[in-house]
Amino acid sequence: MSQNNEIAVEFCDVTFSRNHQPLVSNLKFSIRRGEALVLLGRSGSGKTTTMKLINRLFTPTEGEVIFDGISTTAWDEIKLRRKIGYVIQEIGLFPHFTIERNVGLVPHLEGWKPKQIKTRVYELLQLVNLEPKQFAQRYPHELSGGQRQRVGVARALAADPPVLLMDEPFGALDPITRLEIQQEFRRLQQELGKTVIFVTHDIQEAFVLASRIGLMQQGQMVMLGTPEEFLVSPQPEAQAFLRCLRSLETTGDKLC
Repeated sequence: MSQNNEIAVEFCDVTFSRNHQPLVSNLKFSIRRGEALVLLGRSGSGKTTTMKLINRLFTPTEGEVIFDGISTTAWDEIKLRRKIGYVIQEIGLFPHFTIERNVGLVPHLEGWKPKQIKTRVYELLQLVNLEPKQFAQRYPHELSGGQRQRVGVARALAADPPVLLMDEPFGALDPITRLEIQQEFRRLQQELGKTVIFVTHDIQEAFVLASRIGLMQQGQMVMLGTPEEFLVSPQPEAQAFLRCLRSLETTGDKLC
């Protein structure tokens, strides 16, 4: 187990099985503090399973996941998850809560004072380009898909967690809004210095967001490197995704 303070999360020979069938196998890699690691792969490749092992929605069958120097199995589950923001495609906003109440939920659970929560919520809405006076008292159904996704990001950041998990959060958005939010989120991640693990099957999205790309295939990580390293990788699955990317650039067709 590494004691390197630069490492936020470490997978130590991790396998996770269900019904004696491994969903991911022999994962051994580290995620550095402040980096944006994109887990890229086809459907069923093990991306989301790998992510869920970080916040202990899944527990390794073999090996261990180290978070902030401690095995996830040694963490209190609630304390662990409050150190990890989590954003999914469906966002999961509470429909009967205002935007202000949705974003302030975790600080409220943490016992923050009401004035402190309000200040934090307004700060975050401004950060994700939603004017607080215009949006704080609205309800989720009054917002567009892109606006709701911004609220989801703000809520994940509310208690200032060091790590963010993002599971195909922008997949339901139209292509123009999606690109805008990808670029906005990349700026935000660099500005805040958060460690981000981002799941996608979209090679374009990976290249916009990643400082490193972890390519998953059949439950294994078959390539891990920078976007520049990915571009010259001889690995067959990386080559398949690059062919898809070149096809998109040529034809302008829908995302891979």
